[in-house]
Amino acid sequence: MAEQLAFSLSTKPALGRDNFFVSEANQLAVTTLENSDSWPNGKLVLSGPAASGKTHLAHVWAGEVAARILPALNLSARDIAELATGPLVIEDIDTMTSDDEVALFHLHNLMMAEGHPLLMTTATTPAAMLVGLPDLLSRLQGTALVALDPPDDALLSVVLLKLFADKQINLPSGLLDYVLPRIGRSFGAAREFVDAIDARALREGKPIGKRLAGDILRGDTG
Repeated sequence: MAEQLAFSLSTKPALGRDNFFVSEANQLAVTTLENSDSWPNGKLVLSGPAASGKTHLAHVWAGEVAARILPALNLSARDIAELATGPLVIEDIDTMTSDDEVALFHLHNLMMAEGHPLLMTTATTPAAMLVGLPDLLSRLQGTALVALDPPDDALLSVVLLKLFADKQINLPSGLLDYVLPRIGRSFGAAREFVDAIDARALREGKPIGKRLAGDILRGDTG
């Protein structure tokens, strides 16, 4: 992975190594994925809320090791023996059905036997997941876990700037410093804020500034 990465949140997100911004909030996860040879038993669970960068990081890692990427949902419909022939990313394991749990259990065991690395992503943690298959649950809970923390100011600043740039909006001086301590600490909150202030400015013909931002942040959408 690159030493300096720039975050992208476009409608069709760029998922390469040069489109991910590294800050203290995600440094541990990035470093861990850079060193997959050191994963205990060759497997890892990457957790984080929606839009936290899990998919992006998974794609970066997959590109590095030539891994296939598959959703956990409907995993039971796949040829498990064929999947276990190389590195894999299984995304959103918290969405599995009971049949998918059985499939992941067998896939996990085959991957470990064949010595291929396995990365799994989830919005929660294995300890908090409602897994009905005890043997799978024990294997997930015995898998190394790395979490993406909520975005810090550095990361949230880049995200906000990118979202505004996508809408061809130049931020007035001081607006970012005003918004950062007042906005929710998530990428979803950043996107909702930018969408709301853009829509309000267009609808009312008002300039984007602190007054309009304050209205949006207080929940006054006009």
